[in-house]
Amino acid sequence: DRPNELMTIDFKGEFRLGDKSVCYPLTIQDRFSRYVLTCKALASPCLEDVRSTMEQLFREVGLPERIRSDNGQPFASHGISGLTRLNVWWMRLGIQHERIDKGCPYQNGAHERMHQEVKAETTRPPAQRLSGQQVLFDEFVRTYNEVRPHEGIGQQQPSDLWLPSPRSYPERLVDPEYPGHFEVRRVRSGGEMKFKSRMQFVSQALAGQLIGLEPVDDGIWSLVFTNTLLGRFDDRKHRIFG
Repeated sequence: DRPNELMTIDFKGEFRLGDKSVCYPLTIQDRFSRYVLTCKALASPCLEDVRSTMEQLFREVGLPERIRSDNGQPFASHGISGLTRLNVWWMRLGIQHERIDKGCPYQNGAHERMHQEVKAETTRPPAQRLSGQQVLFDEFVRTYNEVRPHEGIGQQQPSDLWLPSPRSYPERLVDPEYPGHFEVRRVRSGGEMKFKSRMQFVSQALAGQLIGLEPVDDGIWSLVFTNTLLGRFDDRKHRIFG
């Protein structure tokens, strides 16, 4: 294991501030070093705010190899392969997304324990406003990373083990490339692809993206985005399965 191999991400439970507005804390941690990369006081858990926070982080510290999340929005959906516009963006960045099993928060145990400390040290009582809550979060992160020893890493501080990633954030994203024997389609704005003169819904999260179809049997294709198998496509029954 090494820094930047796996980032974990989650929302700590929302809570009301002194002015009655709601704070949604977004937390991101390096699994190997326990280094807290982000504890951001957001006014909503919307995808756009999460992506903006992550883009700023990636520009500062580089890209991980994998990101682990739970199955909640905006990290996952009920559609094909749990795709959302957020994890589609991760995949285009070359980041593998892995999700814990439903109802198994212990699979992100170190992150959950960090959440307990965030709650105990920054929300009792909470700040009056979002900006004040961010000040509390920033001080928590500094202490957690640079002062406090952690049993899970041999009583070291996370800052002793963490390093920025050698994988820098790209200034522009290029379309994925597929082998020559693949059929390639660009997903339309409504989430459909056109195949053999018929429209097939794939995923709204893939709107505008290039996907590949690899022949595997008579009328059966592997449906691929970047290097991830999304499922199988039966062009006779026009359905996606698996």
